[in-house]
Parts: sequence; C-alpha cells; structure tokens
Amino acid sequence: MTALVELDDVSKYYGNVRALQGVSLEVHAGRITCVLGDNGAGKSTLIKIIAGLHRHDSGTFSIEGEETSLGSPREALDRGIATVYQDLAVVPLMPVWRNFFLGSEPTRGRGPFRRLDVRAMRETTRAELLRMGIDLRDVDQPIGTLSGGERQCVAIARAVYFGARVLVLDEPTAALGVKQSGVVLKYVAAARDAGLGVVLITHNPHHAYLVGDRFVLLKRGAMAGSHRKPEIGLDELTRQMAGGSELDDLRHELERAPAPRHLGGHDLGH
Repeated sequence: MTALVELDDVSKYYGNVRALQGVSLEVHAGRITCVLGDNGAGKSTLIKIIAGLHRHDSGTFSIEGEETSLGSPREALDRGIATVYQDLAVVPLMPVWRNFFLGSEPTRGRGPFRRLDVRAMRETTRAELLRMGIDLRDVDQPIGTLSGGERQCVAIARAVYFGARVLVLDEPTAALGVKQSGVVLKYVAAARDAGLGVVLITHNPHHAYLVGDRFVLLKRGAMAGSHRKPEIGLDELTRQMAGGSELDDLRHELERAPAPRHLGGHDLGH
C-alpha cells in the first residue's frame, strides 16, 4: 500500500548545525505514526519539513509515491497535509464557529450584497463537531472559553472537514492534565478511524502507546529506533525514550562512585 507521506533518509542543516540526519518514516491511511523525542531531538524540524515550512536538504520526501519538496504550508494543505500546532492559531474572543472557518469563510449573495453565511457556518461547525463525537453546548461561545483539550479537538475536526488526508499533531497533550489528554487522544483515534494518516509528535511514551501503530524515536536529530506496536512493549519504549543504554551506564557509574567526603568544619581547616 502506497504511503500517504514517506520520508526516506531525510536530513536538514542550518548552516553547520545538523538539525536532522537520516530520518525515515511512513504515514499510512488509518494509521498513527508516533514520533517521540525529548527537547532538541529534532521533532520541530521534522514537523516543519512535513508542513511545508522548510525544505529538506537531502533524502527523499514523497506524497502518495510522488517525490516532492514543499515550498509553503499552503502547498502542504493543497496536498492534503494539515498541521495542528501546540500553540493553536485561534482568535480567543471569536466564537467557535468563526474560528472553525477562519480564512475559509463561505459567503452568500453577490457583489455589494455578498456577506458571510453565518447560519451555514454555525450549522456546519455544530454538525462536524458532533460527527467527531464533540458535543459543544454552544458554538457561539468564544473559543477562548473552551478547555485546552476542547480547542485541540476543534482543530482536529476542522482539519478533517477541510479534507486533510494527513494530520500532523504537534505535542497535542503537552500542556494538558490526564483527563483532558484522554479527551484529545480519543479524537486523535477518531481521525484515524475516519481514514486519515496521523503523525503524533510527543515526548510522552504512555500517550503514544495508547494510540500509536508505529513509533519513531529521535535523539539529537538522528533516528534512535523505529518499531511497530507488536514489536515493542510500553516498558521498552519508555526505556529507549529515556535513554536506554545511556541510563544503564549512568546507573553503573553512580553505583561505583565513592561516597563524597563529609565537608564538615574540620575538613575545611577550621
């Protein structure tokens, strides 16, 4: 089955700084690929390449089997790739329905009589949120009054409605508590069940393991592992994510380290 998006041995440099080197991953319809790594692992650079913000320097980037190099986020959207960033691009004081259609508002009438089709936007927003299992009491409320988890879910539903085939989610649960994270992960799974290919960027192996089909681990811009879910358990995924062998080396080093001298007054020559 042809991947919706495929990166093969992709690298990115900023001057002499290596941001990514030799990264490969595939995104398939109805599957969730989780990209895990700590700060500085290269997750942000990877997002920017897939989202069309930056071009890769080497390797191949293909969309449905066709090698490409995206020149802008608009081009990525036109090719069916929608990215939902951690700091959501919403206008807090505008109602939910207005944010849902922001930049793509339908109109009615012609010429000087042309105006926003507010009724259609309200009804569509309510219907699309319900279709994703999100039952908002009032789509007229300012989006800023929603919880962080609810705002993420509106952004996911928006991407699905506007025809995204690939959904890239940048740390959607990073700033959320356990309950809100669960809400977001439920809608991530709903997007997968709607047939989208999902890329979930996270530093939380527990969240990744709940929904992921494949796990790509990044460390200092390079690949540290790629596993399908049947090939790896949560404990081993967490161990590799936390440093694995490096942690084992540190543990041995700490166990062998001599106890520090007590720096009492007599040790300082008093």
